Amino acid sequence: MKNRLWTRSALAVVAGFSSVAVLSLVTDQLLHVLEVYPPWGEPMRDPGLNALALSYRLLYTLLGGYLTASLAPRAPMRHVAAVGIAGFIAGSAGALAAITMADLGPDWYPIALAVTAFPCVWLGGVLHRLRHAEGEARDDPSPLA
Repeated sequence: MKNRLWTRSALAVVAGFSSVAVLSLVTDQLLHVLEVYPPWGEPMRDPGLNALALSYRLLYTLLGGYLTASLAPRAPMRHVAAVGIAGFIAGSAGALAAITMADLGPDWYPIALAVTAFPCVWLGGVLHRLRHAEGEARDDPSPLA
């Protein structure tokens, strides 16, 4: 039983983290194909395009937190925190690489990704908790609900 819970926990965290990465990369690719973004490998210096990329990544990160909380077998916010920490670490490593080793665009963009990773994932978990609590209140037959 413990092994099964651990497996479901790991899957919840991996699914939440992976969903953010996959949605982000698919959207990136679509915007490259539509020639909204410059070709892959070329720096994206336009602050408006970086703000666009940041905006959908913030939304996808929130959705990743919601998905993680939905799939967690118990203690959903602990799972959400694990995804947030992993996102912060990955985002920080990416920011460090982008700023020191590559000229990919403005420095604020990868820094913003790292700094917003945990709060956005957390907000997704909170939204799940609020929606779940609201559903429980509707299902409660007691007159005090």
